[in-house]
This record gives sequence, structure tokens and C-alpha cells, in this order.
Amino acid sequence: MKNESILSKLKSYARKLKQNLFVLYLSYRDNRTPWYAKVVAICVVAYAFSPIDLIPDFIPVLGYLDDLIIVPLGISLALKLIPLHIIEDNREKAEEMRKNGKPRNWLVGILFILIWILVAVWIYKLVVQAFY
Repeated sequence: MKNESILSKLKSYARKLKQNLFVLYLSYRDNRTPWYAKVVAICVVAYAFSPIDLIPDFIPVLGYLDDLIIVPLGISLALKLIPLHIIEDNREKAEEMRKNGKPRNWLVGILFILIWILVAVWIYKLVVQAFY
């Protein structure tokens, strides 16, 4: 029962942080954002908007690791690196954008597919070497 309440609190916190994804999306495109904050924000937004997860959700426990820990940590870090006035300027635009639906990042999705194919080939080679 205690674990369930911790998990629900963690999900709620992650959901609140994910609302800032559109702010990050607009902020990394803003010329006033420092380059190092842009790099972090681009990585976080690209991963979060990707149609494919690096760790698929059907893998027990690990599948939700990215949704509950990795993405929220990335969002928190990016928000700390971007100056507050830039975040506030982009918050209203982000709310309107969020209502219209999130953008898809197919390039990152294709990258994740390639990573999974490479992992599958690598595992196949390991199995073939072990048994033949």
C-alpha cells in the first residue's frame, strides 16, 4: 500500500513536469537561451516527443523508468539551465501549443528503431557464437 502511494505521487510529479515540455520546446528555439541549455532541452524534447521509447513500456519495471525518472529529470535540469524570463515568456505560447497536440519527432524514433535493430543483431551474434 505504501509503495502504491509513492508510485502515484511519482506519477503525479512526472505528469506536472511533462507539462513543461512545450515550454522547453519553445525555449530551445529562442535565441536568448544559452547554448548549453539548448543542448539539454533539445535532447529532452526530442526524446519525450519521440513516438518510440528507448526502453519499450512492455518491459517490466524498466519500461516505465524513462517515463517516471529519466524524462522528468531531464525536464528539471533543462528548466534550471534556462533563464526564468525566457521560460515565463514562452509559457503562454506553450499552453496554446499543448492544446493543439504535441509535435512528433520521427527522426529520433527512427534512431531508436536502429538502436534496437543493432541490439537484436548483437544478441543474435552472441547466441550463435555461444551455441555453434
